[in-house]
Amino acid sequence: MANFKNRIDPKTSAMLVRAAKSQMQIGLGDIVVDRGKVKKKQKELILNGKKKKQVPSYRSLSGHEKAINTCQKCPLGATRSKFVYGVGNPNADVLFIGEAPGRDEDLQGVPFVGRAGQLLDRILAAINFTRDDIYIANILKCRPPNNRDPQPDEMKTCMPYLMEQIRLINPKIICALGRISAQALLQTTTPLGKLRGQWHDFNGIPFIVTYHPAALLRFQSYKRDTWEDVKRLRAKYDELMAE
Repeated sequence: MANFKNRIDPKTSAMLVRAAKSQMQIGLGDIVVDRGKVKKKQKELILNGKKKKQVPSYRSLSGHEKAINTCQKCPLGATRSKFVYGVGNPNADVLFIGEAPGRDEDLQGVPFVGRAGQLLDRILAAINFTRDDIYIANILKCRPPNNRDPQPDEMKTCMPYLMEQIRLINPKIICALGRISAQALLQTTTPLGKLRGQWHDFNGIPFIVTYHPAALLRFQSYKRDTWEDVKRLRAKYDELMAE
């Protein structure tokens, strides 16, 4: 014991003595334990001890589509005519994302093939793009009844499919078509009017927002703003290609 004491410097020794005296004064029964912290730590240990759930990843869009096109994870699977995965260049530099298939898309199994889709094709042509150059997808892969807005639980269920599409395509630019797509992907409630006109960041990918082509069919006044948005997109694309 004497040898052990000799190895402790005086300051440390004094600290140990004070701690021992203090312990004897308050008694073990008076020690305060933060039970909340203990439970939190126990939970962390339990979670850390569990194996993380593995999320399947795929080597191609076609393999991914084949794996999920019979999905029945939400009620929309029972009411759809066709599963609407996506269309375009699997190696596209620009990815356009809408909210959900409509009637024509549900019947054909291809996104943006109705009147809104035809308008989108004209918008693409105006900035020198075709469907062979870009890729088009929706957050939902099945049509909501009567073309109603997607519900939060439906988007939450279907979003992992879109995330895998984004991973596989690895676009240089993403363009959200419409309020629902923009807000869901950016996880915000900011109005569309305040989201557009500027660049956002989506996991390191330049992200721009514009009106859904269906909105342009109802409100002609949106066309001017949409034209400014897609010109900004094209300029960004040219800039990235030059780099």
